[in-house]
Amino acid sequence: SLMVDVTGQTRKEKVVLPSYLQGKKTNTIPNKKIEDPASGKLSTSSLATRQDLTGFHLLPPRVTFGVLKEGCTYATTVIMKNVGMNFSRFRVKQPPPHTGLRVMYTPGPVAGLQVELEIEIFAMLVGGKDTGGLEEVSHDIEILTETETLLLPVKANIL
Repeated sequence: SLMVDVTGQTRKEKVVLPSYLQGKKTNTIPNKKIEDPASGKLSTSSLATRQDLTGFHLLPPRVTFGVLKEGCTYATTVIMKNVGMNFSRFRVKQPPPHTGLRVMYTPGPVAGLQVELEIEIFAMLVGGKDTGGLEEVSHDIEILTETETLLLPVKANIL
């Protein structure tokens, strides 16, 4: 129940559900071209529209690496889940080299399941000078789908 916490005590604050459970799509840019003759369409009822049949959710919707040691490589996995009825294709626009980020994935259609995207970061200081503290790396990875562009925010602090 959402009314009690793990210890069985009544919650003092309201539980906020993640956006993907609320049905909200965050960090997306719709594409101009909606209809693609090469995309995989299913014959469904006339009440369904193209928007109802396609879509992806990113789990987690953002990546925060935290504090990283310079010169080391770190990785995490993001699941890209196809929540539509049709299979859809996607591609990832690789981040610029100065960010130290790289996305590894298997290209191809996502037919009703999910795909794992491995986000890898090589922690390096970009400024060329010793800042004596933390340097923040922040970048939005663009994932281009047939109907929209998903933005995956990635943040890290390099020590």
